[in-house]
Amino acid sequence: MTSSAKWSLVGVVVILAALVAILPRLLGGSATDTSADKAAGQDEGASTSVISQRPDCVATSVAGVELPCLGGTSGVGNDKPTVVNLWAWWCEPCRDELPIFEQFAEAHSELNVIGVHADANAANGAALLDDLGVNLPSYQDDSNLFAGTLGLPSVVPITVVVSASGEVIGTFPTPFTSVDQLNNAVIEVL
Repeated sequence: MTSSAKWSLVGVVVILAALVAILPRLLGGSATDTSADKAAGQDEGASTSVISQRPDCVATSVAGVELPCLGGTSGVGNDKPTVVNLWAWWCEPCRDELPIFEQFAEAHSELNVIGVHADANAANGAALLDDLGVNLPSYQDDSNLFAGTLGLPSVVPITVVVSASGEVIGTFPTPFTSVDQLNNAVIEVL
């Protein structure tokens, strides 16, 4: 390869890199913005995330693991069994499953049905729930404390059923595709 061909190739690479960096800004965003960032109210270069107001959580801990409430406040708890949906904002099966948990919660007032958002970006988690119209109380788990403490597989979504006394009585590391399927799994372990 001749010297002029090498320099031409370097020039093309530099121009392409500049286009990749500039084009998203010309189209109305930054190269690192995601739709979830925008939905959560994050501006380009923002250092803190805005978390929308979400439903209050029933307690300060889930299965003995203390977590902050995602966009709401934590209550003192009650003595109902709890069905936990461990999810993350970037997880496609979680996106499909969250509305199923919302429907399940509406049909089962005898249970606490909650979510645990397993990702450091709380604003994206709250934005996803808002986008889906899901009002399920959710806890925020920035450091994988919930799954780590309970020895859960490192995949999402995972459903955990916790007895009224706080003991894990069922774990389902698979997405549910219908309310009936979720209902059958929960009934089996209660």
